[in-house]
Amino acid sequence: MKKFDELTFADDFIFCKVLTMQPELCRELLEMILEKKIEKINFVEAQKTLKETYDGKGVRFDVYVENDGKTEIYDIEMQTTAAKNLPKRSRYYQGMIDMDTVSQGMDYKQLKKSYVIFICLNDLFGEGRHIYSFENRCIQQPELMLKDEAMKIFLCADGTLDDVDSGVKKFLDFVAGKAADSELTRKLDEAVDTVKSDSMWRKQFMTLEMKYNEYLEQGLEQGLQQGLEQGLQQGLQQGLEQGLEQGLQQGLEQGKDVQRQILIGLRNGRSCEDLVKDGFTEKDVNAAYELYRQLIG
Repeated sequence: MKKFDELTFADDFIFCKVLTMQPELCRELLEMILEKKIEKINFVEAQKTLKETYDGKGVRFDVYVENDGKTEIYDIEMQTTAAKNLPKRSRYYQGMIDMDTVSQGMDYKQLKKSYVIFICLNDLFGEGRHIYSFENRCIQQPELMLKDEAMKIFLCADGTLDDVDSGVKKFLDFVAGKAADSELTRKLDEAVDTVKSDSMWRKQFMTLEMKYNEYLEQGLEQGLQQGLEQGLQQGLQQGLEQGLEQGLQQGLEQGKDVQRQILIGLRNGRSCEDLVKDGFTEKDVNAAYELYRQLIG
């Protein structure tokens, strides 16, 4: 986990603080990405958590806002690690947004236009674009739009094509760690400095770091126990030729690694669904998710 002084705009803690602390910057960023005028935005909740599924699984959004007329919802996510299941995650997020709207007593006809926006360091699709925008269309007749008003947008800092204006390019360069070189990025950079100079937020991050370390220790302890059980079973299966001791040791190491990977995955924004698809057991992921919610709650 990074130290507080090492954090940049691309780190979740700073990203969320900056955009919620200065709504005008968030609005300007949305206008630049969507290429449309947005008069005013309202923060529904910073890092809003939605829990709507039968088994209590949920999703925690980075920046969740709506326009002043409450007709559009914008979810902005910072994604600094490569995530092959990001398209499925965007679908899951959009579904959770819709479920939240319906759970408030609204009819499905009143579903708001929603934008799920991922700001990524890497080109998820490998086509060299800085921006990929998706909406639902008819396969047989591409010009026929479904008009379900569900948009998914992926910004990629390492794009190579000349497909965006200089403002977007300079913003993505800033996300990737380059110096601020536009009016918007300079304002974002100043906001980052403001957050990092605030003693209250420094203390909040240090508390988060402490909880993170405590959780890591808990995870390792669980891993030791799980590894012991796995090691016993694996040692018996491998038989006397390889020996029980080797099976125990290997199981212990595997247990530690599983817990560590789940912890890192959750911290980097992976959903429970993604982690299960990656091969972790649903039981391990759900247990880790509950502890992680306590960590960041």
